[in-house]
Amino acid sequence: MGKNGPMTTGQTGKRAARHAAPAATSSRIAVLGYAAAVTGTLVAWGYLVLAAIDFGTAARDGRTAAWLFLAVAGFGAIACLFAALMLLTRVLRHLGIARPPRDPAAPRPSGGKRAAR
Repeated sequence: MGKNGPMTTGQTGKRAARHAAPAATSSRIAVLGYAAAVTGTLVAWGYLVLAAIDFGTAARDGRTAAWLFLAVAGFGAIACLFAALMLLTRVLRHLGIARPPRDPAAPRPSGGKRAAR
């Protein structure tokens, strides 16, 4: 409680940060959602790789239609692995492990370590 009643989330000051818990909860939900999506795409990737192996075996045995299925399964596996890696970068950004890329239009600092002294 503040001097004039209960503290609201719109206040500023030293103790206003303790009311920022809902943002952390929504961030955790987002990370869990991304982690579930990464898991799902990796499972789909594994299934498509196994299907491509089976279709490749069938194609080598003389079934010409299996070549088309092999190509579709291969491209699907590539797409799933790409999506999993993109989602993994989102997880790492939400956790603070990775940073977003720097804007190429932003001015670069001039000089190096000597110029910073």
